[in-house]
Amino acid sequence: MTVTAAELIVLVDDDGTPIGTMPKPLVHHGETPLHRAFSAYLFADDGRLLVTRRAADKQTFPGMWTNTVCGHPGPGEDDGAAIARRASQELGLQVADLRPALPGYRYRAEFRGVVENEVCPVYLGRFSGTPDPDPSEVGEWELLEWADFRRRQEDSERDEWSPWCREQARLLEQAGLVPAA
Repeated sequence: MTVTAAELIVLVDDDGTPIGTMPKPLVHHGETPLHRAFSAYLFADDGRLLVTRRAADKQTFPGMWTNTVCGHPGPGEDDGAAIARRASQELGLQVADLRPALPGYRYRAEFRGVVENEVCPVYLGRFSGTPDPDPSEVGEWELLEWADFRRRQEDSERDEWSPWCREQARLLEQAGLVPAA
């Protein structure tokens, strides 16, 4: 019998310095401690952004559309390795040309009593392969031109898109890292 170790989340202080770890199932609740995370926006070779819809049974922000991949680096794992790991696990994809876009991004958001409280650097990059989502993580996916992605965010109900994705998209445009919609 194979026993899988629980994924550990890295807890951080207000400066982003690691102060300990906690098993993932114990982290997200109404009093979620500040922890490390990442968000990645991955583009196809033709320039379209891969967006995903979180699985309906996820603990945090279920069923919401969001950026390509989000997650948590493990203890001692750098963000690039964590992004590649999650893109492979969640979507069956390879990652290339990854670069930091919003390295100091931090947010707190709540939905249905569950809080996200993260120091969450944002990355831009490319992907290769055809998405083959893990249904426990990703319910749907689409490739969108940036302007179409932003229009869909702005025209939709508040609960249709993750709050971090909405805010990050605006910040990426303001920083001139993506074309303004």
